[in-house]
Amino acid sequence: MTKPLADRIALVTGASRGIGYATAIALAKAGAHIVATARTQGGLEELDDEIRKEGGSATLVPLNLTDSDGIARLGAGLHERYGKLDILVGNAGVLGSSSPIGHIELKTFNDVMAVNVSANFQLIRCMEPLLKQSDAGRAVFITSGAANKATAYVSPYAASKAALETLARAWAQETANTKLRVNLFNPGPVRTRMRATLMPGEDPATLDTPEQVAEFIVPLCAPDWTETGKFYDYKTRTLMSFRAPA
Repeated sequence: MTKPLADRIALVTGASRGIGYATAIALAKAGAHIVATARTQGGLEELDDEIRKEGGSATLVPLNLTDSDGIARLGAGLHERYGKLDILVGNAGVLGSSSPIGHIELKTFNDVMAVNVSANFQLIRCMEPLLKQSDAGRAVFITSGAANKATAYVSPYAASKAALETLARAWAQETANTKLRVNLFNPGPVRTRMRATLMPGEDPATLDTPEQVAEFIVPLCAPDWTETGKFYDYKTRTLMSFRAPA
């Protein structure tokens, strides 16, 4: 049986654990070749082992996404090797500190913005030409409900996700008349290390796993997905449109 993502190239950032790890495996099961980036070499090697167990294949790229030149080199490498990119999953993100705004150091704020916003901006710049070479380029960025709730005590994270959402929506509008589709995915509370850091007293058994979430990310990456500039809310299983504040 032909797999739905056979012969497609998928770049997944933050792929060494959590949602990125699970999404990379889910995409590989669907037939995609995975280009996996993360800072942790060991985590990437574990991912490669799991993908091979599923009969899939992966290219491992140890990369700190604050290395803008490294992202550019990755784009050049993908162009030379494949001449295209079919799927981009912008998953990598950092929480920063959980404190009142007045207690947060400027460096902490800048570090969060560098990973959650600037790195995705550079990914868009460097991967757009490759995604446009695909017959059905798909980009999915992982966001958070903190962006629209303006959640207290995680202001750098909330602000960064709000910026990411605006960046992705603007890109979706710019590419609306192309074959490229750009969307946002909000997983909500999930059993990840980031969630455990933010909510240490929470029982993780009450949360869905990254593997459960990943199954809903895969359809947004498929060639038959036609929506763009939308927001998929995992908790409610709803595809939403953005609108001005009422």
